[in-house]
Amino acid sequence: MDHLPRSAATRHGPQPGPGRLATPWLALLAGPLSYGIAAPALVLDDLARAMDTGEQAAAAGVTAFGWGIALGTPLLAALLARRGVRAVLTVATVLVVAGTVLIVLSPNVPTLVVGAAVQALGSAGLTVTAMKLAGSARRMGVVAASLAVVGSVGPLTGAVVADPFSWRAALALPLLAVIAVPAARRRHGAPPPGAVPAAFDPIGMTLLAMLVTSAVLTPHRPLVAGPATVVLLLVLAARTKVRPDGFLPAAVARNGRFLAACTLAFALGVVNFALLYFASDLLREHAGWEGTRTGIVLLVPYLFGGFCSGFLVAASVRVPHRVVAAALLVVGATAPLLAASTTVVPLLLAAMALGSLAAATGQGVLALRAAGVVPASREAEALGLFNLAYLLSVAFGPAIAVMLSHSPG
Repeated sequence: MDHLPRSAATRHGPQPGPGRLATPWLALLAGPLSYGIAAPALVLDDLARAMDTGEQAAAAGVTAFGWGIALGTPLLAALLARRGVRAVLTVATVLVVAGTVLIVLSPNVPTLVVGAAVQALGSAGLTVTAMKLAGSARRMGVVAASLAVVGSVGPLTGAVVADPFSWRAALALPLLAVIAVPAARRRHGAPPPGAVPAAFDPIGMTLLAMLVTSAVLTPHRPLVAGPATVVLLLVLAARTKVRPDGFLPAAVARNGRFLAACTLAFALGVVNFALLYFASDLLREHAGWEGTRTGIVLLVPYLFGGFCSGFLVAASVRVPHRVVAAALLVVGATAPLLAASTTVVPLLLAAMALGSLAAATGQGVLALRAAGVVPASREAEALGLFNLAYLLSVAFGPAIAVMLSHSPG
């Protein structure tokens, strides 16, 4: 049987010692990324009015954030593998601050989109660093739970912050992660011991950036971006043969178990984020709830999923991986089926809770799996590429929800 204790965390042991970052700092370093995904959910109308545009155009900022974290995760994971924690923390902090400034000062949607993308690049670097520093299933569970819990309170927090200030303040919330950077810099300085990074692969990096961009655009321009994504996937696969130690390492990209973990994480994320963004329409239609009240009600299912995921990730090391994966698949599939087949509000909330639970638990469990099935020297890249797969769902889920909310009937 293939068990999760064979993960990277177990291979290297609990890693005690003075260099270990305290768990609360790990949670703070990773969690605020979810504000960039969830906080805009209830303020898109305000944003659209302020920018004198439609809600779909206003949602471009969310799409840009999804693009930024999807692209930034493998880019900054590669920097982490080559230059160590301090370099990534420095670059990521600069990006988060610069992106937030652009958002706060943006006079129009294009500037807002650029700011969201830059902010997301930095947020991705902070989150992948937190996952790399976790070092155990329990601590990885805390990281995954922090992302889910922040995501669950994100819509309400965004609405509450926007009321006395503005929607710009809601979009600035990912900046909170920077508070944990000094603690992480003090605890971790040198690059990984014994690391001998391969020569930089600009062609591989460019191809991956193009792939991420086309994948993010696929929900919006499927006839153009969809075929482009397929072609770029094939070109990248060929690139791993020519340059097996390149930006997309062959030891990772050609590992079937790694790819299966990425695929399942992506699917679970799409379901969760689509339900999150469609929730306000469902509750408005079936319960007549609006705005802040919707955010308060959504706390129940999403906090449930977030808090439970931390315990489930820690417990998963005692269960065969195939059993865990099957359970995640069943729960993840049940969530949209239940949401689509009922008008009863408690059942709708149950569907959202299942989607949140499956996605948050899956992110933690499958991240351990993704890092544990590749060579130890490739763990940083594996975590970066895994999170790329999971975070691509941020671009797909909300886009699907917006399309559904604007479809006839």
